Amino acid sequence: MMLPQHLKQIRVLMLHDKENLEKTLFRLEQGFELQFHLGPSLQGKKIVVHTNYPEEGQAFNRTKFRVLSWNYPTGQEDDSDKFCSLELKTAGSYQYYFGHEGVERLGGGYIVVDPVMRVGADNQVLPLDCITIQTYLSKCLGHFNDWPERLRVAKESGYNMVHFTPLQTLGESRSCYSLADQLTFSPEFSPQGQSCSWEDVGALVEKLRVDWKMLCITDVVYNHTAANSPWIKKHPECGYNLVNSPHLRPAWVLDRAIWHLTTRVADGRYKDKGLPPNITNDSHLNAVRTVLWEDVFPQIKLWEFFLVKVDPAVEQFRVLLQNGSKPDHHKTGGKKEFHIVQDPEFRRYGNTLDMDFALETFVPHSYSPNHIEECCGWLRQRLVEYNGEQHHVVHQHQEQAINCLVGNIVYERLADHGPKLGPVTRKNPLVTRYFTFPFEEMTLDTEMKLLDLPEKMVHFLAHNGWVMGDDPLRNFAEPGSNVYIRRELICWGDSVKLRYGKGPKDCPYLWAHMQKYTEITAKHFHGVRLDNCHSTPLHVAEAMLDAARAVRPNLYVIAELFTGSELIDNVFVNRLGISSLIREAMSAGDSHEEGRLVYRYGGEPVGAFVQPSLRPLMPSIAHAMFLDVTHDNECPIQLRSALDSLPSSAIVSMACCATGSTRGYDELVPHQISVVKEERFYPKWNPSAAASSTGEVGFQTGVIAGKLALNKLHQELATQGFMQVYVDQVDADIVAVTRHCPSTHQSVVTVSKTAFWNPQHHHYDINSPPMYIPGQIEEIILEARTVERHAGSYEKDEKYINGMPEYTVEIKEHISLEQSSVVKHSGVTSKGRSEFVQEIQFQKFTPGSTIAFRINLDSKAQKLVGVLRYYLSQFSPKYKKGSVPDDNTPAALQKPLAQLMSKLTLADMNTLLFCCESEEVENGGGGYGIPGWESLKYAGLQGLISVLADIRPKNDLGHPVCSNLREGDWLIDYVSNRLINREGPLAQVGQWLAAMFEYLKHMPRYLIPCYFDSIIVCTYTAALDATFKLMSGFIQNGSTFARHLALGSIQMCAVGRFSALPPISAKLADIPYRISPVTGQKEQCCVSMAAGLPHFSAGIFRCWGRDTFISLRGLMLLTGRHIEARNIILAFAGTLRHGLIPNLLGEGRCARFNCRDAVWWWLQCIQDYTNHVPDGHEILRCPVARMYPTDDSEPLKPGEVEQPLHDVIQEALMRHLQGISFRERNAGSKIDMRMKDEGFNVSVKVDPATGFVMGGNRFNCGTWMDKMGESDRARNNGMPASPRDGSAVEIVGLSKSTVRWVLELHSKGLFPYDGAKVHRDGKEVFISYSQWNQQLQQSFEAAFWVSGHADDPNEKRPDLVHKKEIYKDSCGASSPWCDYQLRPNFAIAMVVAPEMFTVERAWKALEIAEKKLLGPLGMKTLDPDDMVYCGIYDNALDNDNYNLARGFNYHQGPEWVWPVGYFLRAKLYFAKKLGAETHAKTVMLVKNVLSKHFTHIERSPWKGLPELTNENGQYCPFSCETQAWSLATVLEVLYDL
Repeated sequence: MMLPQHLKQIRVLMLHDKENLEKTLFRLEQGFELQFHLGPSLQGKKIVVHTNYPEEGQAFNRTKFRVLSWNYPTGQEDDSDKFCSLELKTAGSYQYYFGHEGVERLGGGYIVVDPVMRVGADNQVLPLDCITIQTYLSKCLGHFNDWPERLRVAKESGYNMVHFTPLQTLGESRSCYSLADQLTFSPEFSPQGQSCSWEDVGALVEKLRVDWKMLCITDVVYNHTAANSPWIKKHPECGYNLVNSPHLRPAWVLDRAIWHLTTRVADGRYKDKGLPPNITNDSHLNAVRTVLWEDVFPQIKLWEFFLVKVDPAVEQFRVLLQNGSKPDHHKTGGKKEFHIVQDPEFRRYGNTLDMDFALETFVPHSYSPNHIEECCGWLRQRLVEYNGEQHHVVHQHQEQAINCLVGNIVYERLADHGPKLGPVTRKNPLVTRYFTFPFEEMTLDTEMKLLDLPEKMVHFLAHNGWVMGDDPLRNFAEPGSNVYIRRELICWGDSVKLRYGKGPKDCPYLWAHMQKYTEITAKHFHGVRLDNCHSTPLHVAEAMLDAARAVRPNLYVIAELFTGSELIDNVFVNRLGISSLIREAMSAGDSHEEGRLVYRYGGEPVGAFVQPSLRPLMPSIAHAMFLDVTHDNECPIQLRSALDSLPSSAIVSMACCATGSTRGYDELVPHQISVVKEERFYPKWNPSAAASSTGEVGFQTGVIAGKLALNKLHQELATQGFMQVYVDQVDADIVAVTRHCPSTHQSVVTVSKTAFWNPQHHHYDINSPPMYIPGQIEEIILEARTVERHAGSYEKDEKYINGMPEYTVEIKEHISLEQSSVVKHSGVTSKGRSEFVQEIQFQKFTPGSTIAFRINLDSKAQKLVGVLRYYLSQFSPKYKKGSVPDDNTPAALQKPLAQLMSKLTLADMNTLLFCCESEEVENGGGGYGIPGWESLKYAGLQGLISVLADIRPKNDLGHPVCSNLREGDWLIDYVSNRLINREGPLAQVGQWLAAMFEYLKHMPRYLIPCYFDSIIVCTYTAALDATFKLMSGFIQNGSTFARHLALGSIQMCAVGRFSALPPISAKLADIPYRISPVTGQKEQCCVSMAAGLPHFSAGIFRCWGRDTFISLRGLMLLTGRHIEARNIILAFAGTLRHGLIPNLLGEGRCARFNCRDAVWWWLQCIQDYTNHVPDGHEILRCPVARMYPTDDSEPLKPGEVEQPLHDVIQEALMRHLQGISFRERNAGSKIDMRMKDEGFNVSVKVDPATGFVMGGNRFNCGTWMDKMGESDRARNNGMPASPRDGSAVEIVGLSKSTVRWVLELHSKGLFPYDGAKVHRDGKEVFISYSQWNQQLQQSFEAAFWVSGHADDPNEKRPDLVHKKEIYKDSCGASSPWCDYQLRPNFAIAMVVAPEMFTVERAWKALEIAEKKLLGPLGMKTLDPDDMVYCGIYDNALDNDNYNLARGFNYHQGPEWVWPVGYFLRAKLYFAKKLGAETHAKTVMLVKNVLSKHFTHIERSPWKGLPELTNENGQYCPFSCETQAWSLATVLEVLYDL
């Protein structure tokens, strides 16, 4: 069944170049969708994703990969949003990898899909966290007919899964894990006269599943077989023998020698050397060492297996020299090296010298007999050295072998915790043998002769075992490992290690045998435990589990891993698809550690945030099966105390994962039940069994009654969604564990008093500290104490595995506080209106006790939470559970939020979503600062959303914002009140929030962060939906990236308390008005655009002509804000003076006309408006309210002088042709405290020879690169860093674009002028725009192209050329060197006036700019090869460096973001001209560059792109965090794409 999209769980995995995640675990559930998205490093590349997850209806084949197809949600090929996906419907482990043309694998990893298990006649799902498992040693179950009565103990104790150790025929050691025949059900289970089969087992397993709702799993043992397995005798190739593994021959020789030492010690033949059969002290151990060094090693001469016979090797070499033989250079590669070839048969002195390398390395001076002899002498010396080195290596092996051997003897014979084997005998040898020896005893010398008889050697098989601290991914029996010769193996003498090789071809019988074994197991059992998993070759386990899942797709797989590394654990979990890893409570040394394990192995924190259904795929830890004891653990009663059984079980059962135990624990069996030696039977179930009964158990036995209650509770918590966990260490012995349900907010708190130390030897404090439990205690689910009773003392029974009768559990279930024997007093303390806390004081809370409380919120809080969830459920159905309809809906909530949002304008959205501190202060408020942390970036919702987006995925409830929310309502009130204080629709949204927050305030404080987040996210999402509905189709249907950039329009465009724009003509339609909050009069409230946040957002420094018009096309025209764009164009038009548009607007009255480029950007914007907006040419007839109709007029009121926009445009063009020259008003420190006097002189004109707009002087900076020096110390004060006087390349391009455009308009009858009259030399001259246009076209490349050719007739200053095939940055600068500097400005001219450029030249220049200037986010503002380049901008640094002090290098290297937009657009334009292949490659480049901007904007708390970065994309603290033109020009690139 397909889930509706809003309920479907979707996880997003971001792919990154060279990111291999084989050691990262990603767990997913069936029914989830997994989406692969491209990270920034892969965008712009043709990435192909492969997976072996099969197509629907196909069988899984691990080696068969398929290519996933890309989905394009916006319908456009946008790399930021495209994804490929998998619908996950089948359990198992699956691999993915990705690459592109030429590189198949750039990265990859695994996903593990959990199985779905079902129980009962109705096949209800048993979630993994519900599992409670009990392990049975199968051989202790007795006859098959008796199994139901023995297994019933698990059912009646509340378990829902049984783990059987292997049910196959066991080997002669009787170890549960040493199997003689993997394929037969052990005959020992069949009563006399019957023959039980696997089918009988399968029928029982199915009966337990249906009738008892219990699943069954069993072990699979792949690593070894019993040494007496009949099939291994027939197929010795299945083990490591001396024929297929000759590298083990030296180890076998040592093993036999140690066996013969055993026989001699056992026979007392070493007594006189201080080594008796009964080894009891250190002197005996030293005697062992001495005998080995003096008798054993000299006899067996192990070193001989590793040496070269010197004389024959030298003789062979001598003959080759005498014959004039030459080395094989193909083999040696000319390298002079000494190579010894290891004898593959490992015979004594079998190693040989590689003669080719010898001839290459040992070269005689000549081939005279003397020189040959001399050369042979060198070789002999090196061979003797080599043999000495090998002798030393073997000596080290022998030292380690002795250390390991003695360590074994100490454990087995001397250690208190060891088996104390007693005297050395043939049955209990000195140490366990490493190899089988299936022959009669013979002397060691006779045995050595067997090394020449392959038919005998094939039966000497290596035993299995484990190696302390070994690499689990390495097979210790393969060549290259010295484990056997160094005696580092802790050996299992009853088992033979199996040799699979690399695949079925290497050992066909073994692979077929084990596959059949696996399929039998999978057919009859619901799951498997991988025995000795960390030592099982991974490729073997993979193949076997694939076979198992082919039989049973929802196979449950558990394993115990002892790798010592979570990353290595993940390799096993990933490759094998392990469902749960066994974790041991016995690994905890105290109650504190035991509690920590509960927290570690599952659940989220109490009060965790609600996660969206579509979210990033986060790495996880392996799902845990947390056991109070495993069948391998030592007995907890011996290690801790009998009293600890119940409280530790209670702690374990509160874990939010699978839990379980081993049969015997609940019955208080006071010793380990040995998997090797135990042969007694488990008692059967009898509910009324007597306490002293050994053959039967019931509710009176051990802690069974307590375990039943705990298992029931564990299952209830998992099925009802109590997924949040909190662990509290009350004191040294008491641990409280809370499980909380995030939808109903019910909690269960279990308090357990552990007894890690035996009370007979340890003093426990009888007084327990009081506990404070938030909420109302509904009931005590259970209270249980382990108590002593008089039922006799423990005696080990001969026939049954019996427990201690002297303890039982006193238990009460589902009682009130008043009925409790453990709770002395409970009082209610209330902390404020929303905190209902109960104080609990204990009595008789003795070690071995546990109590579980069910807790609800108090009834008022419960109701209010339900109502809040009801209102939240309009946004997502995940709030439906636990929701309660409101009896009395507040007025503010009667309209859906979407309806309220639909009334907001985009200017309102600026207030709702953004507003940085200075904007908020100007509007009469202020930002919100978190004490001890920092202030939110915005007063609007984005300020919170940016922080919450970091907190939410990690559930970082300790974050200062969460603390602030728990401590008081300040932030909650701030959010709603700042909106209520506005008027109109914004106030309604504020009232809606206030009404929602009213419910929030009455909740327990620990829940406030998560519900506050929910409310804010829902409001924010609704605001975004409403915002994009008001924007253009390009944004509405655009990618996530396009929408992020479009929000820059909301960020930057606002109506402040004070109007930033001068009024426009009242004759215009659609002008917004308001009552001024300052004067109380009606006034225009047009949106103005900030240059950047936070530095250029308010007051006089908010609006800049240049910044506004570089940004206007991207942020207003492309987003569909046409009326607002018109108003801004006309408002600035009204301030035209001297034919210029102001640089700093200053509301028009304080404008500064000190830039040469703003007017051309303004004109370009009008052109863009006419081209982009439907009927956009109408703007040309719009009335402009002139503030300065003449250069010298005082600012006029709106309406006094008005003229159509086309006349204002004509005036700007005419004034440039005439020539502009004036001195700024109020010149001096009043308007600019830095500028030198000459800098206030503004001059601009059109060069009559070229048509280029030119102007400026070396004391002012009239383009965007306008840094004025500020350092007295460095003597740059008042000096522009980059005056760019003369003709700046982008101004030439913009002017060409404008002149071409007005010509087109004129030809269509939309612009009344075809030229302008100017005065030249006292005469009135008419200059046609057609003439100006042609002049620019003809002059541009001649003046600006730097060919680098010495004979270029256009090159006036070849001495200044230092980069060829570029365009100059300017022409006619007062400092001629500056013309030739490589900067990114020429790309602007390419975009606005591409017709001026030759395609091939343009492409070469762009390629050089890409190589030299393109950074991760921005363009270097100066060639890094330039002598004044410096890429780090530090405005605070004041030193003696003229080029650096006080940020003088602002535009001399730092990487500005906005020029990237023009560079990429130019590349796209000219790439198209060069053909499809170049264009396709350029599109890839553009996507790859833009991916970094996408990543930045997603991660930035400002949700913007910065003004600039330092070199190579490093963060610059002096930059605006988000800049209008950065966002706008990048959005323009997306539009061009």
